[in-house]
Amino acid sequence: MTMKFEKKDIICVGMITFSALIYSFGFVTFVHSGNLFPGGYSGVSRLLSMAMLQYFNISVSFSVLYFSLNVITTLFIWKKIGHKFVIYSILWYSLASLFTAVIPSVAITNDELLLAVFGGLFNGFAIGIALRNNASSGGTDFIAIYLSMKYNMPTWNYIMAANATILTVAGLLFGWNRALYSIIFQFVSTQVVNTMHQRYKLTRVDVVTNMPEEICQGVFKTCRHGITKIPCEGGYTDKPHWLLLITINTYQLKQVVDTIHELDPHAFITLNSVERIIGNYYQKPLE
Repeated sequence: MTMKFEKKDIICVGMITFSALIYSFGFVTFVHSGNLFPGGYSGVSRLLSMAMLQYFNISVSFSVLYFSLNVITTLFIWKKIGHKFVIYSILWYSLASLFTAVIPSVAITNDELLLAVFGGLFNGFAIGIALRNNASSGGTDFIAIYLSMKYNMPTWNYIMAANATILTVAGLLFGWNRALYSIIFQFVSTQVVNTMHQRYKLTRVDVVTNMPEEICQGVFKTCRHGITKIPCEGGYTDKPHWLLLITINTYQLKQVVDTIHELDPHAFITLNSVERIIGNYYQKPLE
């Protein structure tokens, strides 16, 4: 597979670095200070690190565990996801591991609820930035993205459900108070990621128009998605029209709607959220 790096990649690397820094700051400031358990590999790494120290008196750095788990998953996912995306993700979790090890932990509040809520905001915001710049935090993000590509649907909420196992073990070992606050942390983080990451969210655009050919050609130039044309008739005017059915990724929505309005200012457009697609649907591959 050939990878081409352009000027925009410099911006991506800068944003990935910023994202890893924000993530690490949130981790040491909110997660560490509040004794919380985040989801995914960071939660597994923190759980293993604390358990080994408490029950076996063996000190293993969170950063070492986190980096090692991600490397194993990277080897598995390398041939299934775009190589540039994987390389950027390696950069992200490498920087996050480094920053987490060197940034000092500072407790800015003792309110456990505030630590959980704002920790989730920082965590979700950092991961959202990474995803917007062709990277991820690795680990379960790799798994979620692979499943999203395979089934054409967002899977972040399913990953959150899987994280319940981590919280159950954490509750049994270190007390349910920590586990319950960690649920708040994970919920907030997941909602922020879902809001920021639009790649695998789908929208159906229904267009009533008298210019079907022009709109079809315009949309085809904007994105590679099929369009279904259905002849229809106005219930009030009894005039003939065309109904166009288009399913697109949500991040393409503004560009598609602007194209339609430019070609036919009188087009009537309705938008509907799509839960899942079964059948042939073009999904732009990750680089």
